[in-house]
Amino acid sequence: MADAGWNFADQLLRHGPATPPWSGSFRSAKDYCAWVTRTHYENFSVASVLLPRRLVPHFQAVYSYCRWADDLADETGGRENALSLLDWWREELRACYAGNIRHPVFAALKPTIDRFRIPPEPFLDLLSAFEQDQFVSRYETYDQLLDYCRRSANPVGRLVLYLSESFTPENAILSDHVCTGLQLANFWQDIRCDLENLGRVYIPEEDRRRFGYPDADLEGKCPTPAFRELMRFEVARTREMFNTGEPLLGRLPRDVRSDIDLFLRGGRAILDRIENLNYDVWTTRPKLTKGGKAKLILGAMLGRFAGWFR
Repeated sequence: MADAGWNFADQLLRHGPATPPWSGSFRSAKDYCAWVTRTHYENFSVASVLLPRRLVPHFQAVYSYCRWADDLADETGGRENALSLLDWWREELRACYAGNIRHPVFAALKPTIDRFRIPPEPFLDLLSAFEQDQFVSRYETYDQLLDYCRRSANPVGRLVLYLSESFTPENAILSDHVCTGLQLANFWQDIRCDLENLGRVYIPEEDRRRFGYPDADLEGKCPTPAFRELMRFEVARTREMFNTGEPLLGRLPRDVRSDIDLFLRGGRAILDRIENLNYDVWTTRPKLTKGGKAKLILGAMLGRFAGWFR
């Protein structure tokens, strides 16, 4: 498939609920998921250069499921349509588990589900979070925000554990800390973007009250001293999430460890960037340069080689 840009409206016309069931080959379904992955560029590619080649198609299938779900929630023109389409996606998932394949993503995903014995809960939890996004745009307490992360971020880490054949209750807890930390780092990175484009605020209201940052300053995007102290607090709390989850690295297979290490390094680098901006994420969006990303990849690779020698 040619690497044309991703246009979700076009994808809905091609593979949405009004189209006939998928009748293509497994190979073409895998190619479709590879294309979905290539056309999106997060802070780090889901299938980075460090990921074992044997796992790349499986990661691409899982990513494509998540990408479709995310875009059904945010790119379909309003709450009612989004909820209807998310419900359709849930039914497609249930049909997949029952062996009835009607979409290219699920044609690629079904062998992965069977091979790694992945239960439906992580996939369903993600849909629950995307549905919550249609109703909830602000959070009163940190605990409420963590509950959202439990369904919006942690399922991804648990899916990775299944793909690396490392799922245990203990590993899941460590993974949850890493994934929640990554989600929170992304929230602090995109405070302005989330407010302006989606009307969402992820800084808990109880924290804003604690540091004396009123709604008027929030709506005015004011980088006051109170805001900087508030962000200092959130960054430190997020950094502790990464510290708590880091022992997971030593519990993973060696050939996937570096990829997870890269995500940890990336999350911490975003926090470092926020600190270097003196916590003013209103004026400048903290992001990594290409050189910064390359350094992280190099660091993760060196960590892998050091582990081999040890």
